[in-house]
This record gives sequence, structure tokens and C-alpha cells, in this order.
Amino acid sequence: MGELELAAILCTFLGGSEAETRKYFDTYEMTRHIRVDCETDSHVIEVALDGTSSARDSVHQALFAAHLTGKEPTVIMIDRDGYVGRFEYEMRPVTRAAGVTYIRCAKDVILRWAATSGLRDIPRDPTADDIVLVLTILHWHQ
Repeated sequence: MGELELAAILCTFLGGSEAETRKYFDTYEMTRHIRVDCETDSHVIEVALDGTSSARDSVHQALFAAHLTGKEPTVIMIDRDGYVGRFEYEMRPVTRAAGVTYIRCAKDVILRWAATSGLRDIPRDPTADDIVLVLTILHWHQ
């Protein structure tokens, strides 16, 4: 399961969120766009995979999306191997310095939550921004 699928699962946890939203901007007389992995009323969220140098790009993407939207930039690092590797280690001080919320989350927790979500009776407002609930459920680490 890749980054797109995991981002889609994470977005379903957030009431009122959208996956893969496009944000347009004009530059040099051209309209361009970026894609945000997950967007809520208050956050733009980029999903990164551990063990990949491209995870660093998530910080840039989150900051640029925040610039375009005025929302809080967030990076969720999916931990697939159970230990803090090089890029996860780098991410903590870099995101802190940049003012980006950083969350490290185990892939197994996401998959388990998705597989058992139908067994839970959690009343939710589908239009609410549930990022705080999701972060608590996913055992996030700052």
C-alpha cells in the first residue's frame, strides 16, 4: 500500500476533509496547481513515507499549501518499519523550526483503524474538522 492509498485512508478519518485537492496559483502568466494530500477546514496535510528522501519534500509542500490557503501546515510521516530512521529523525527538528505540525504514525495503526472502523459507534459531525480526534487516536508523537 502506497502513499496515495494511506493518505486516502487518513483523510477518511477526518470529518469534512478532502483528499487530493488542487490549489491553483498564477506564475509567469501561467496558471499552475499543486495537490494537497488531505485538506480540512483548518489544515493542509501532506503524507510522507519513512525511508524515502522524498519525505523531505512534504515540508515544502505543506508550507506552500499553507501559503496558498492560510491554513495550518501539517506533515504526517507513515512509519512502516517500526523504528526512527534517518528521514524521520531529520523531520522532527526541521518541522519544528519551520512551524509545521509533525506527526509520526505507524502504518499498522492506520490499517487496523480502517479495518475495524465499522465496529465502532463514534458519533461524529461529518462537517467537523476532526484532526485533534484523529491525532489522539493515531497515537501521534511530537
